[in-house]
Amino acid sequence: MPGRHVTDHQMRLYMKFRQTNTTAVAAARASISTATAFRIDKDPRLPSQKQAPRERRRPDPLADVFDVEVVPLLKAAPGIRCVAIFEEMIRRHPELGDGIRRTLERRVRAWRAIHGEEQDVIFRQTHVPGRTGLSDFTAMGDAAISIAGAPLDHRLYHFRLAYSGFQHAHVVLGGESFVALAEGLQNALWSLGGAPREHRSDSLSAAFRNLDRDARDDMTRRYDELCTHYGMTATRNTAGVAHENGSIEGPHGHLKRAIADALLMRGSADFDDLPAYRCFIDEIVSRRNARHAKRIDSERSELQDLPDRRSADHEDVSVRVTSSGGFTLRKVFYTVPSRLIGHRLRVRLFDNRLDLFIGGTHLATLPRGRADASGKHDQVVDYRHVIHALRRKPMALLSLVYRDQLFPRLAYRRTFDALLQHQSERQACRAMVELLSMAHERNCESELAEQLSACLLTGQLPDMRALRALFAPDPASLPTVVVHLAPLSAYEALLGSSLTGDAA
Repeated sequence: MPGRHVTDHQMRLYMKFRQTNTTAVAAARASISTATAFRIDKDPRLPSQKQAPRERRRPDPLADVFDVEVVPLLKAAPGIRCVAIFEEMIRRHPELGDGIRRTLERRVRAWRAIHGEEQDVIFRQTHVPGRTGLSDFTAMGDAAISIAGAPLDHRLYHFRLAYSGFQHAHVVLGGESFVALAEGLQNALWSLGGAPREHRSDSLSAAFRNLDRDARDDMTRRYDELCTHYGMTATRNTAGVAHENGSIEGPHGHLKRAIADALLMRGSADFDDLPAYRCFIDEIVSRRNARHAKRIDSERSELQDLPDRRSADHEDVSVRVTSSGGFTLRKVFYTVPSRLIGHRLRVRLFDNRLDLFIGGTHLATLPRGRADASGKHDQVVDYRHVIHALRRKPMALLSLVYRDQLFPRLAYRRTFDALLQHQSERQACRAMVELLSMAHERNCESELAEQLSACLLTGQLPDMRALRALFAPDPASLPTVVVHLAPLSAYEALLGSSLTGDAA
């Protein structure tokens, strides 16, 4: 047709139809003119074979430098970036100009495809039901979660079955550790109702950080014992090679995006307490598991049975209570009742709490503290442990190392600041210690805090006499109750009448 070029496809159609038709008919069926058909009969080459190769339309700007300067750089440093080569060429040859960057990048890419080094190959795997479970930790700093207005520094422990996609997420308050891994893994297995034959994790390098060789060997041994307890083979991917753990690394992003969407729909990332946030995470994970319910149920039948009991998900540490009324563990000072001074305690260190034992007797459970990332020590203080000693030494409150952590509520701290502004240091310390004693002895910590907040709003100092009367009775003024015990003969008479009635 005039104005249109004949394509290779049209020429092949014509040659096919020409075998059984005349020239005119074959040309019509191939949508070409008869004259074009006669030209094809004389020259059977395809149109693409007749085109002359396209030549450069402008001089090659890299003709003098690519083989002489760029190729030696690529051979000496195979991993060098194109932008670094570009900047070096501009430094050596300013006359080249910025316009050569895309030309240089295409030329380098083509050279590497022909002469470059071999690259790593990712081998896609076929997952078998009941075989592989994967664990990893993921940071949650971008979610900006807060508890009662205070930012929550935490991460998620994430477990997933490679075949069915079953997931479990556990909020971890500290960093990566064996305790966090053991607690999260066991929670996942017991909620699933079975254990896979293989458990795969990363190299646990974050959990081993800042540990000496003996501690690392001990943690490795405990991890292997944990996997053996559930009949799982422990495997690890190569350090720094995330795609080897791809069946959990990819779902990290999906889960975190689902959490981000749920927070937007909720309208706030602030939660009343930690259990409320844990329930929020559990609900999101449960909804995601519901999508794969049939696949998860089919894999459950292939899982191993769980043992009769859980394995230890804590660390056992021995500490000595000092004359300061507490002990220091992992850069955190904890107070305990002063009667324990000088004793050695056995501590079970969990991710979110400490269980204290003396011998085989459980003494108390304390919330676990965390040292600051900068290395600054922290304190977990219960004013009830030291208030009896402060009553004898009230001035010790003024420069107490853990004074800010001693106050159970913000109202107490603000009240002490107000007392220091309007009274002498001795009077302020005595009054504050008396307030803390009242909160402890009369079990009115929250009610007293409300009264102190009301005083602060009006700009007045607390009236000790009025507060003592409000939270009366004073234990010292309680009446003495005298109990008169009945004589033993009365019990014998009762027993005798009972026996007589039975005999009758």
